[in-house]
Amino acid sequence: MREFAFLAELERRGLIAGVEHDAAQIDGLVVTQDTLVEGVHFRFDLLDWRGLGYRAAAVNLSDLAASGAEPLALVVGLAAPRLDDGALALYEGIAETGVPVRGGDTTSADAVVVSVTAIGRAARVPGRAGARPGDLLVVTGPLGGAGAAFRAGSLARPPIRLDEGRRLARVAHAMLDISDGLGPDSAHMAERSGCRLAIDLDAVPLADGATRDDLEFGEDYELLAATPDPLGFPVIGRCEEGSGVSVGLRGWEHFA
Repeated sequence: MREFAFLAELERRGLIAGVEHDAAQIDGLVVTQDTLVEGVHFRFDLLDWRGLGYRAAAVNLSDLAASGAEPLALVVGLAAPRLDDGALALYEGIAETGVPVRGGDTTSADAVVVSVTAIGRAARVPGRAGARPGDLLVVTGPLGGAGAAFRAGSLARPPIRLDEGRRLARVAHAMLDISDGLGPDSAHMAERSGCRLAIDLDAVPLADGATRDDLEFGEDYELLAATPDPLGFPVIGRCEEGSGVSVGLRGWEHFA
């Protein structure tokens, strides 16, 4: 099974619950976790150890941003062939985000695997399921930069939109981060919300050097929100009655 089909089957069988949003809500806390695997999510010819640390923290903080959360702590698991100056630089990169590491684990492995859990607190979490017909679709910044950077032989530094997420969370009916690509992530919102997302590709802001093809790469980590008030963010479409998404953009999916 592909990743999304596998998760849907787990949910159907009742083996997982409350996974329809970017992060889990547990007793007033917002919790999320992502794992980065060498050769799958990164290569050391495209970034260094410090850049990996920042990236591992940032992609988790992006889920907190999509939840309108204030970050409290990170818990870091590191598997690596050895613990050396590179591993120390990894934690220096994590520290660049300004969110403290409060625990974790280290273990030996043939390849590098970094797993980060981010913990935060939010007054209101929009989630993915609340988009309504008439809502405007906004993004917090230009897209396609990650794809353009990869074509140029590097990995783009993920943005951290915590302030923007908290602003939007006050008014947005639904919100998520664009990690798999604009097409798949907007489809998640449309499916969970039970409405159609009409996206105007001509209105989507592109990063410097990016083309529309780069929108399918994913890993932009900007936020997509369905909101009655755009708050000055770029409007790229609207929610309508119906289902699905008006554009057929592909994106990233594990096990595809």
